[in-house]
Amino acid sequence: MLSNVLPHLEALVSFDTRNPPREITTGGIFDYIRAQLPDFRVEVTDHGAGAVSLFAVRGNPRRVFNVHLDTVPSSPAWTADPFRLRVTEDRAIGLGACDIKGAAAALIAAAQAGKGDAAFLFSSDEEANDARCIAAFLARNEKEYGFREAVIAEPTRGEAVLAHRGIAAVRMAFKGQAGHASAENALQLSALHNAMRWGAAALDHVEAQKHLRFGGLTGLRFNIGKVEGGIKANMIAPSAEVRFGFRPLPSQDADELHATFKALANPDALAEYEPTFWGPSLPSGDVARAEERRLQARDLADELGLPIGNAVDFWTEASLFSAAGLTALVYGPGDIAQAHTADEWVSLEQLRHYAETVAKLL
Repeated sequence: MLSNVLPHLEALVSFDTRNPPREITTGGIFDYIRAQLPDFRVEVTDHGAGAVSLFAVRGNPRRVFNVHLDTVPSSPAWTADPFRLRVTEDRAIGLGACDIKGAAAALIAAAQAGKGDAAFLFSSDEEANDARCIAAFLARNEKEYGFREAVIAEPTRGEAVLAHRGIAAVRMAFKGQAGHASAENALQLSALHNAMRWGAAALDHVEAQKHLRFGGLTGLRFNIGKVEGGIKANMIAPSAEVRFGFRPLPSQDADELHATFKALANPDALAEYEPTFWGPSLPSGDVARAEERRLQARDLADELGLPIGNAVDFWTEASLFSAAGLTALVYGPGDIAQAHTADEWVSLEQLRHYAETVAKLL
C-alpha cells in the first residue's frame, strides 16, 4: 500500500498551498485529486479568499473523512526544496507531508484500492482560522447529506483522539490620560499600567485553574501574546492594546471565561474587549454533556478498531463537526511535533498503517 501512497504524496506536496497567503484556486491540487477519483461524484466549491473544498462521494457512506490541504508557510530553515518530496529509509519529507498531505495521499490510495462506499471532504482553509469550507459543508450536511460521523485527519501518531482544547483569541484596548510621568496619579492614569495589572490578575486566575481535569488534560492554557502602547518613559500612556489567547478544557464554558477575563480589568480603563477568534473544544456543545459525547466518540473508535490515544492540547476542525452534532474524532499519521517545522516529515510506517486501515474501513 505504501508504494501506492508515495506517488500521490509526491504530487500533493508539489502544489503550493501555503496559507497564508492562501492563493489557492479550484484547479491545481484539486484537478489532481479529481482525476484520481474517477468513480466518485465530485463537487469542487470556491468559498472565496482562497478557501476551496472538494467533496467526493462513492456509494452511500454514513461517515465522512476530512483532511485539509493547506499548509503553513515554508521557512528559510528548510535544507532543500519544500515542494519536492524526499523519501528516506523511514520518512517522507516535504511541506505538508505531516500536516497533513500524507493523510490525503493515503485516502486517495485507499479509495483506489477498493470499491467500497466512501465520502471525502478535502479543504484548504484550516491554517488561517477561517473555516469557510467546513462551515459550508456542515450547513449542507444538515439539509442534504445527513452524515452523523466524521473522522478528521490530523497528526495523531495513528491513534484516535477523542478530546482536545478549544481556542480563543481576544483583543483588549485600554485607555488612559496622557500627562507627565512625575504626576502623583500616574500609576492610576496610565493605560499601560492598567493593562499590566490586568495581566497579573489574569495570570493569577489561570494558575488557580491547575486542578481542573478532563480526559487527561489539566488546567487552562493561557498566553499574553502581544502588548503595545505608550509613547516614551516620561509620558503617561494614553492607550494600550493587549492580544491574548486561552485554550479551555471541553468542560469549561468559554462565555464564562470571557466574562471572567473582562471583569479582571479596571472598568474605568477598559475601552474594548473584542473576541477575535473562537474554535470550540472537542467534544463540543453543552459542557455538561462533554463526557457523554467523548464516550460516544470512544464507541466509534472501538467500532472502527482504532487504538485510542490521549487527549491533546492542540486544536482541530473536528470540534466544528462535533459542534454541528456529529460524532467526531481525530485520526491520522504523523506526530504534531513535526508539524510546522523545517524539513517536516511523516513516518513511512505510520503512512502505511493509516492507508491500510482506511482501506479496510472502506
